[in-house]
Amino acid sequence: MKYVIIGGVAGGASAAARLKRINEDAEIVLFEKGEHISYANCGLPYYIGDTIGERKSLFVQTPVSFGNRYDVDVRTLSEVTAIHRDRKCVTVKNLHSGKEYEEKYDILLLSPGAEPIIPPVPGHDLPRIFTLRNVADCDRIKANAVENLKPDAAAVVIGGGFIGLEMAENLQKIGYKVTIVEKAPHVLMPLDTPMAAIVQQHLKDKGVQVVTGNGLVAFEEKDGQMFVHLEDGTQLPAAIVILSIGVRPNSKLAREAGLAVGESGGITVNEYLQTSDESIYAVGDAIEFPHPVTGKPYCNFLAGPANLQARIVAMNMVYPESTPYSGSVTTAIAKVFDLAAASTGLSEVALQKAGIPFQTVIVHPAAHANYYPGGAPLSLKLNFSPEDGKVLGAQAVGKMNVDKQIDAVSLLIKHEGTIYDLIYSEHAYAPPYASAKSPVMFAGMVAENVMAHLMNPIQAAELDQLIKSGEEFQLLDVREIKEYRNGTIQGAENYPVDELREFLEDIPCDKKTVVFCEVGLRGYVASRILMQSGFDQVYNLIGGMRTYRLIGEYNVKPQ
Repeated sequence: MKYVIIGGVAGGASAAARLKRINEDAEIVLFEKGEHISYANCGLPYYIGDTIGERKSLFVQTPVSFGNRYDVDVRTLSEVTAIHRDRKCVTVKNLHSGKEYEEKYDILLLSPGAEPIIPPVPGHDLPRIFTLRNVADCDRIKANAVENLKPDAAAVVIGGGFIGLEMAENLQKIGYKVTIVEKAPHVLMPLDTPMAAIVQQHLKDKGVQVVTGNGLVAFEEKDGQMFVHLEDGTQLPAAIVILSIGVRPNSKLAREAGLAVGESGGITVNEYLQTSDESIYAVGDAIEFPHPVTGKPYCNFLAGPANLQARIVAMNMVYPESTPYSGSVTTAIAKVFDLAAASTGLSEVALQKAGIPFQTVIVHPAAHANYYPGGAPLSLKLNFSPEDGKVLGAQAVGKMNVDKQIDAVSLLIKHEGTIYDLIYSEHAYAPPYASAKSPVMFAGMVAENVMAHLMNPIQAAELDQLIKSGEEFQLLDVREIKEYRNGTIQGAENYPVDELREFLEDIPCDKKTVVFCEVGLRGYVASRILMQSGFDQVYNLIGGMRTYRLIGEYNVKPQ
């Protein structure tokens, strides 16, 4: 059996290695348009920023070492330009010589990856504007970044996604003054506004300028200086620009071969990663597959799912329809200076777009036991179904243990778990590593309180809308007097929770009442006191002042 694979890295190279391990007699030819077939794509920004000092560290295998170990015919600088399904062969262009030839296959695997989105604006092809997708891109960026680095040199990153933020940090690390431009309302759109606001504030604290809600219109070079023009008329000087707007599936070859392609542009595959041609399979960034929560096809541009797909597709190419793929819930994490920001499942925006009802809670527990030195707060947002408590998504931001929390929720979402599963889950606990109640357990408990109507949540944005509406209500700050004096929400009266019972007769019980504290816990205690003392409409501000300070409009500064 002859297997031909188009594309290396996480999808193609991993599939080739797995194929050989389960079928030593397989004849495998791997075509790669570039020079490298097995490298750490996600490590490229850190090489640019000198965190990874040795370029050779990026390479898992060279074409020669990979070919020797797995007995694979590796042909780099070889571009497949056409698939002839009727004759079961592909046309290949040798980029060294320019000559073309045909190669036959019994089974074909497509792993062409994705291509960066280049905005069709004036000046997009200026020489100091770059995208980052492979080692060649990385080498060009690093060479130009060093060449153009002068005192006060500015770098502009267009796009505030995971890669854009990693590039911003690493460019600043080597000496650039960095500005991130994001057309959306906030950076990291997989995160909801309250969580993204933590990241944005941290970027600003680190000296990175963040411009949101303002799109790119043009690039211009005059008198040797490049400028980035934005929608509001702003002109940003830039010695170097990184385009990190996003990527799209590289499905051109499949489309031209008449294979089915979905609405999102990805190659359509079934649960066995088989295309509309039974002799052709596809994996990685180029495919679309139903999301486990929505059931709707989408494209997922992550290395983890691509590696898993490669393992699964190899089994199905040798043993047809033996191993189904269940999809990805899009679990991702990024380092942003001192913070980690991670997400899994669906955000509020994605849930609204899919028409899925949801409720949400935000908690700010410690990453490990408060009394153990070296701890740091961790913010966790949980999106869940108000009908049955099914977990739909989660996001976490903090300095430690972020990945642990998100990985736990990710596994739960894949198995259609609920907030009750979070509550009853077990976690390794010792003071240096965790609290007895882990952050995800704590979030599950808060969600259970909402589900059981023990607490009526109100989000920061909902509180702002309530204030703007002019509707009569009372706002109670149940923190200590010192906290209250250091800044509160406009119109709030201070009733510390430990003294609240003494003032119940002074507080009107027939008004809508919103209570809040620093993170939500004391607010919950206060709301329970009020709800059991004849107050009909009591709401607790989710995330408390820690969330409201970042996104609320009526935070009163201390006098």
